[in-house]
Amino acid sequence: MKKIELVGENIPEDGHEVVDASGKYVFPGGVDNHVHMGPFDTYGFETSHAALVGGTTTLVDFAPQDKGKGVIESMHRHKDEKADGIASVDYSFHGMVMDTSEAVLDEIPKMVENGIVNLKFFMAYNGTPFHVEDDLIFKAMQLCRDHGITVMTHCENGDMIEVLVDELHAMGQKAPINHSYSRPPLVEDEATQRAIYLAEMADCPLFVVHVTSKGALKNLVRAAREGKDVYGETCAHYLTLDESFFLKDNFEGAKYVCAPALRTKDHLEALWKAVKNDELKAISSDHAAVVGGFEAKKKGIDDFAKIPNGAPGMQDRLHMIWTQGVEKGKITPQDFVRLCMENPAKICGIYPQKGAILPGSDADILIWDPEYEGVITHANSYEGTDYALYEGFEQKGRADKVYLRGNLVAEKGEFVGEKGTGKYIEPKPYALCYQNYKPKEDKRIRA
Repeated sequence: MKKIELVGENIPEDGHEVVDASGKYVFPGGVDNHVHMGPFDTYGFETSHAALVGGTTTLVDFAPQDKGKGVIESMHRHKDEKADGIASVDYSFHGMVMDTSEAVLDEIPKMVENGIVNLKFFMAYNGTPFHVEDDLIFKAMQLCRDHGITVMTHCENGDMIEVLVDELHAMGQKAPINHSYSRPPLVEDEATQRAIYLAEMADCPLFVVHVTSKGALKNLVRAAREGKDVYGETCAHYLTLDESFFLKDNFEGAKYVCAPALRTKDHLEALWKAVKNDELKAISSDHAAVVGGFEAKKKGIDDFAKIPNGAPGMQDRLHMIWTQGVEKGKITPQDFVRLCMENPAKICGIYPQKGAILPGSDADILIWDPEYEGVITHANSYEGTDYALYEGFEQKGRADKVYLRGNLVAEKGEFVGEKGTGKYIEPKPYALCYQNYKPKEDKRIRA
């Protein structure tokens, strides 16, 4: 495993390969802190080399809790069976609760030693294994804070969604746009504020995944300004795609069904300002490429609520953020590194091994060509599915050369490495969300 030995000027060239990066940027390899390589019936780590082609060298996956099994056991199974010897990128894992029993509470004290420093709870998806009630989230928060585990929440009000879906069904509505109507911004706003209250009561840092709405953002920003340890991220598609994509002809709008739903353009502009102002800490892909692609999405052709959630995106995350963000003056190249490399690694407890060009860091190097011009198309995709989420979008800039631990693995949009050579990265607790945390005094009267 090659490490960075020295960063400086006039380094002796003898005995080393010299790469000419004139006119290009030299970045740390991208870190994508939010991907689903399973479940959601996704392709898994077999297609993880797509991330390398786009400049991302590390994926942090949500390991699903198996039915009847614990979070820890499930993570190890997922790692052993789905990633080790299969992944082409380096990888780490978040725990993901999919069992409404309180057995998870007994596991929390043992999670860090088993490689779980972030634990995710879904507040939506009522009636499925994903949904977790508030009381269990609250109890888990109280334990997680004592072990430096970051609690992550998917914030949507599942009860509201259920009622809205039933109302739209009663009206005979079938089209993909109804996915958006059943999951409007207020559904996210309310759940985000509720998660903040739960975290405040539990005295536990909170990380809200995939923030999409102005209201949810406002709640997070207000809480942070009040001194609460509350953080969040957004995703590339919530910055670059809007609600109008659901209206594409021939059921094409189903390709964009994910949760939370895409928003109107005013929400996108608010999110760009938030990532620029460090009010949201990272930009992930939330990659979840449904097996069967568009054909699989057609399961919901007569019922929008049956369209499988999820969309690809790990390959073009950096391309879209550079083109739509840096090239349009919404963020700087420095912001790009902070949002797509450095902070994601910090959030996941793998910095500075990843997300940095520092002595001792892994030699994950991305040489970025800002002069490249092209168009994103499925023809160039390694993601395994039958469509590209950003089909037809202008692309300015691309990953020219990508090095994973010092080895060239991708060049000019082509994978040139060896599949299955990714390594597991063990995370550390007390990550970014604990950077300012100070435990509050428990003032309750005890007998």
